[in-house]
Amino acid sequence: MTSPAEQSAVHLAAGNGRRAVTPGLDHVVSELRDQIDAFRFVLDVPGVEEARAAQLEIKNQLDDYVLPRVRGAASPLLVVLGGSTGAGKSTLVNTLVGSRVSATGVLRPTTSSPILVCHPDYAEYYLSTDVIPGMSPVPGPAPDAIAGDQLVIISSDSLPQGLAILDSPDFDSVFEDHYEFATKLMDAADLWLCVTTAARYADAQVWQMLKRAREHGATIGTVLSRVPSGAGAEIVDHFAEMLADNGVAEARRFSIPETRIEESRLPEECVEAIREWLLGIVGNTERRGGVVDATLGGVLDSLQTRVPELARQVEAQVELRTVLHGEVEAGYATSLAELDEAMRNGSLLRGEVLARWQDFAGTGDLVKALHMRRGRNEKPGNRRRRTPARVRALKGALRSGLESLIMADADRAADSVIVRWRNYPAGKDVLGAQDVSLGTVSPELSRRVTRAVSAWQDHVLELIRTEGVTKRSVAKVVSFDEEALSLVLMVGLLGYGTSEVNVEEGTSAVPQRLLKALFGAESLRGMSAKARADLRSRIGMLFDEEAIRFDQALDAAGIPDETTAVQLYQATYNLEVAR
Repeated sequence: MTSPAEQSAVHLAAGNGRRAVTPGLDHVVSELRDQIDAFRFVLDVPGVEEARAAQLEIKNQLDDYVLPRVRGAASPLLVVLGGSTGAGKSTLVNTLVGSRVSATGVLRPTTSSPILVCHPDYAEYYLSTDVIPGMSPVPGPAPDAIAGDQLVIISSDSLPQGLAILDSPDFDSVFEDHYEFATKLMDAADLWLCVTTAARYADAQVWQMLKRAREHGATIGTVLSRVPSGAGAEIVDHFAEMLADNGVAEARRFSIPETRIEESRLPEECVEAIREWLLGIVGNTERRGGVVDATLGGVLDSLQTRVPELARQVEAQVELRTVLHGEVEAGYATSLAELDEAMRNGSLLRGEVLARWQDFAGTGDLVKALHMRRGRNEKPGNRRRRTPARVRALKGALRSGLESLIMADADRAADSVIVRWRNYPAGKDVLGAQDVSLGTVSPELSRRVTRAVSAWQDHVLELIRTEGVTKRSVAKVVSFDEEALSLVLMVGLLGYGTSEVNVEEGTSAVPQRLLKALFGAESLRGMSAKARADLRSRIGMLFDEEAIRFDQALDAAGIPDETTAVQLYQATYNLEVAR
């Protein structure tokens, strides 16, 4: 069931000579407007400037024209005059109104701010209504030079209640904001009247605007002014041919001959046909409704194409965001692979770590870590307290070396992502001034790395305790210090004992030989695989946390996600259903 408010809107629309509007159309159009306004085209992709302009145009047209008309506001038929510089729009307006309401003269452009003329009964309506969002309505009369985003409202008894005429700035003016005003006002029109001259009707911008009006669903009329005598018929016919060639053959055509202008007005007979046409529309509810329906229907039809085009541009943004995210993953994955290789080939075991290992393995402390089986009453805690200082030094050196290696690779990964992103204009947009902070590791990484490496060393020690089952032949005569053996396992995991590693003084094979002798090859493989997987997992999580910073930069940039495109497609479907 429709609500009383919806029924009232439908009846009001019907009373204005319009077809009854589907009650749900207001809601659907409002949702579409909100969805279009809810995202921004952030990334620099091909066609993005055109997409931004199209997004703004659609939003403005929904605000300026579609929503007011769908809601059945009993406002006059709005006729907007647009045209090139010197075409005579203001003179035509003055003549239709019967008084000088818009400035004319030899200086160009003459009309600086749009001027809306309406019956006095509607002057307050236009002054209190946001007719054109972004333009403040101000009461006339209008001075000859007006600056700012203002819509000048002038009342005139010569116009019927059902008609409002708007003189817009020249769309080919040297002032860029005039063109923006002209296109914005075109989107608000029930009827757009293009005014050009016999000397300038072939200008490219005239046809660009006519094409735009046609594509945006406007009902169009044309006025060819200053047609010279003698060759007038030929010019008028050629103009009609060009209208047909450009898909605007259905536009109602008028011509005004070259004539005298007195008091900023044309002779009455020059505008008689135009006045008769406009009064005939507003004086006949069926004809008025037909014009409004034709324009509204044309706009809604155009949205069936224009909104999906926006959605496709959103998909391009989403695709590029995915590419940038992939570069983050690739940068950190490459560094993680390099780190894996560095931990496998023994490159870590240089300098301080090598010195501590040689000090531990070559001075007898390694042998002391393997001693005869303890007595029944001997507690393991007593032996751990007797662990040599060289064991602690080696553990500290391993931890410090591994931390430095991880930090260096994380730093290279961050810098790599910056370089990768800079290869894309969109990547530069996202980075902005963040490249300095994102190009190095996060301040808290050092602390997290220290915790991760310490936790890994504890994990290896636990593996020795729980899974390091000594071979039966060895267990009868040998016991070992678990912490010392966990360090030996770490040294082996980090490259000692591999065929690719040549370590000074012949100590490279010691860890592997010792561990195999104690635990057997199979048990050693199991512990080594678990220890290596645990280390890689911990480093992987550290790198994932670092990479999140880049994803946060993507999020902060406000790039639309895939749901935005889906919602736009759904809104297009909903609009068609609601009609």
